[in-house]
Amino acid sequence: MKKFALCCGLIILCAFNAIAQVTTTSLDSYKLGEKRNVRLYVPEDYSAEKVYPLIVVLDADYLFDLVVGNAKFYTYKDEMPKSIIVGIDQNETRYEDCFYSDENGLPDKKGNAFFEFIGMELIPMIEKNYNLANFKAIVGHGVTANFADYYLFKDNPLFNAYVILSPTFAPTMESNTPKRLSELQEMIFYYLATGEHDAKESQQRINVFNNQMKGYTNDNLHYYYDNFTNASHFSVASYGIPKALDQFFTIYKPISVEEYKKDVLAYEGPVIDYLTNKYNTIETLFGFKKQVSLNDMMAIYAATKKKEDLESLNELSKIAKKEYPDTMLGFFWEAEYFEQMGEPKKAMRTYEKAFGMPEIDFATKDLALERIDALKADFGW
Repeated sequence: MKKFALCCGLIILCAFNAIAQVTTTSLDSYKLGEKRNVRLYVPEDYSAEKVYPLIVVLDADYLFDLVVGNAKFYTYKDEMPKSIIVGIDQNETRYEDCFYSDENGLPDKKGNAFFEFIGMELIPMIEKNYNLANFKAIVGHGVTANFADYYLFKDNPLFNAYVILSPTFAPTMESNTPKRLSELQEMIFYYLATGEHDAKESQQRINVFNNQMKGYTNDNLHYYYDNFTNASHFSVASYGIPKALDQFFTIYKPISVEEYKKDVLAYEGPVIDYLTNKYNTIETLFGFKKQVSLNDMMAIYAATKKKEDLESLNELSKIAKKEYPDTMLGFFWEAEYFEQMGEPKKAMRTYEKAFGMPEIDFATKDLALERIDALKADFGW
């Protein structure tokens, strides 16, 4: 019966997804013993050849659209990876779903069943139908924010990132969670937000949480905290969700002018290592290779010139040949490397190779020809 119910849910989910990118359906849960309303967003250009981070949204009745809208905004500018987002409606069940024991503050009764529903039914169902990356995030507000924290206490936390909006903590969770965060060996992203006009009791306990975090050090933890001026318990969500996504995916963003000045130019060692470390971290964190963006390559190119780092320029030319093989970029930079190294014949031959390939960005046939003519004039060829 369990398998039949899940299969029916999968069929309905796939059928709806074939029609639209955002779908709503009901799933029969064996763990909960009832049907649950689930919302699903799949990127418009979803490809079975790629993998996608997963974001689980609690209180989807009012948080789902906020998360989807902000995710689409950031992916439009390639500032976060395209992600699959699944939301669970809880308008009539949130307090039962999040039920906990007054003795230890941990999930109890239906709360325990709901905990298992997410980890043992919902996420596996998505995994069967879509290619998921390693990176998983969860979003909660109020009592569901407190509930999201429970996944931190598994031996291997189910989620890599937590968006905790104005949490209503169970007993001792404002102290237990910071301690747990300090102990984790996995890379964890944790965003906590409250507002000036949040409920007083919640504010006080959130302050306890944040003050305790100041006493802990964990290199694996990326912790962020906001207390928004003029924000209420509910408006915190509209402030906090975009801020959390913006901070979680900082490593994924193209190199900005600020990052170039502050980090790239200040980097000790070959500047090409900054680029390779950035993309190796992206692959480790999200579980897929991201194409090196032209923006980032141009930033490193500018740094090689500024720092007179010729070996990094040579390595950059190799990366360009791999990432943009059907353009002249890689050969153009290789030719410039030979030219700067005082090997004019190699430089001219390589500029000629570049000249025969399609243009890209600043690397044009006119510029290649200009460099060739300049070399001929300098050496009387």
